[in-house]
Amino acid sequence: MTATKPKPAVDQKPGELVEMAWDPITRIIGNLGVYTKIDFANRVVAECHTTSSLFRGYSVFMKGKDPRDAGFITSRICGICGDNHTTCSVYAQNMAYGIKTPPLAEWIINLGEAAEYMFDHTLFQDNLVFVDFCEAMVKQTNPSVLARAEVTAAPGRDIHGYRTIADIMRAYNPFEGEVYKEALKVSRTTREMFCLMEGRHVHPSTVYPGGVGTMPQPTLFTDYLSRLISILDFVKKAVAMNDDIFDFWYEALPGYEEVGRRRVLLGCWGAFQNPDVVDYRYETMTNWGRAMHVTPGIVVDGKLLTTDLVDINLGIRILLGSSYYKDWAGEEEPFVKYDPLGNPVDIRHPWNQTTLPDPGKRDFNDKYSWVMSPRWFDKSSGEHLALDTGGGCFARLYTTALAKMVDTPYVKSTGNSVLISLPKSLQLPEMTLEWKIPKWSNALERDRSRAYFIAYAAAMSLHFLERAMERMRAGDMRVFAEFDVPDEAIGCGFHEAVRGILSHHIVIRDRKIANYHPYPPTPWNGSPRDSYGTPGPYEDAIQNTPIFEENGPDNFKGVDIMRAVRSFDPCLPCGVHMYVGGGQTLKKIHSPMFGASHG
Repeated sequence: MTATKPKPAVDQKPGELVEMAWDPITRIIGNLGVYTKIDFANRVVAECHTTSSLFRGYSVFMKGKDPRDAGFITSRICGICGDNHTTCSVYAQNMAYGIKTPPLAEWIINLGEAAEYMFDHTLFQDNLVFVDFCEAMVKQTNPSVLARAEVTAAPGRDIHGYRTIADIMRAYNPFEGEVYKEALKVSRTTREMFCLMEGRHVHPSTVYPGGVGTMPQPTLFTDYLSRLISILDFVKKAVAMNDDIFDFWYEALPGYEEVGRRRVLLGCWGAFQNPDVVDYRYETMTNWGRAMHVTPGIVVDGKLLTTDLVDINLGIRILLGSSYYKDWAGEEEPFVKYDPLGNPVDIRHPWNQTTLPDPGKRDFNDKYSWVMSPRWFDKSSGEHLALDTGGGCFARLYTTALAKMVDTPYVKSTGNSVLISLPKSLQLPEMTLEWKIPKWSNALERDRSRAYFIAYAAAMSLHFLERAMERMRAGDMRVFAEFDVPDEAIGCGFHEAVRGILSHHIVIRDRKIANYHPYPPTPWNGSPRDSYGTPGPYEDAIQNTPIFEENGPDNFKGVDIMRAVRSFDPCLPCGVHMYVGGGQTLKKIHSPMFGASHG
């Protein structure tokens, strides 16, 4: 078992279980539902299952398509991070077609993806996550915490300008708070930055295998730079506000580190290619993967197992367990028996997967979700690890910090931290931020890492801009490489979607797609119990989490559970309804924030 083991309770009272469910919570690949049994006597979640009620079937209808269309089709997998899919698909196609992209095109894609991280993380953190920590919410769920916040000075007030912790909470009130409204403006600016590089958000119009259709010229980069400089004050303030809020939470509610906590089992597939190294050949993937500006890796219990994309690729297993699919193993011939280096490829690897839907009635003792259970096979332990992404940012910073491979003028990894240097901005001076590896993999640290990774993306953008303009000034304006589609080929792309690990695996036969499997972060984080009975990361993080909300069963909002789920960044929160027991609806909330009770 890779799940977090429950701790023995001290002075445990007789159980008082109440079934509660939130379905849907968010709009992901399908609809996320969380079904729990809560022990109100001991203030703990006793049991959790997460479900997805929608089958989409991209891996089914991709077959037979022209492989050059893959990026445009797969961008529609997601309505907010579709460009990550396009980019990852392009990486997989580059490998399959034998393309080395011109360096300037790589810098342009890196700038577009950095803008996407800044856009999406800002929108999610400040307009969605912080609703669970704002004054309006805390007043309803933990009034004693709000009272303490009113008289607690904010340590970072000289940076962000808010005198008390409660003042910061008010700034995050939806529709009314200063930071809430400013974040929307920043999201608009960063989306403009993205469109300068990739043409259209969220489905890029200028990113293709072989390069980009973006025309490089000085104004392209200066327009991006001017917008970047305009948001740096916000980025610096956001880190200080996040630190103040989350440090206060630990102090105000001792034991809150257990909310959403699970064993450190993190996966990062790497981001931001290095044009000086990458050639997209599988045979050299180990080297160019380690040259990425976000280091790929797998972390178990605080130790970095590997940074080798070949090892990462070969270890991926798609287990079924409690998902609505028939098993293809033993029924289908493998598409790929050996990788280009001669290593055997498992039948449960994405290259060999066949999607066989098998719908049925939801049964928590059997099948209950349309999400499969991706796992990573650790040869040293023989375990199928239920990796999570930490909401994307947490795993990216953790692996990069440990690997000590990133060394640029603006971002450096130290072995136990990441140093992020931002230049002087309109109001604030030059500033070096340091994200340090924390003690826990929990809800608060996943959320905290998001503010730091926005700063990371901003700092890296400065490096990418400088390198792109150097290339342009040297007269190398090439942004596209010609190619032919081979009769037969395989390819794999590794990237980081906003909320975590993203891979695309393609098999080409007769110049058509014979097999195609994209694996975004949602299946990894939101998977049900697998074939070995191991819960998925959402389930694991929620199960055994303590309840700090001051409300009882009759007016329970489940804010601690929501914080645990949203810390993984499961796309966009939508309407929520809650019921107890046999499906009796108690309350319907149609607003993504508070419904009719607020705003």
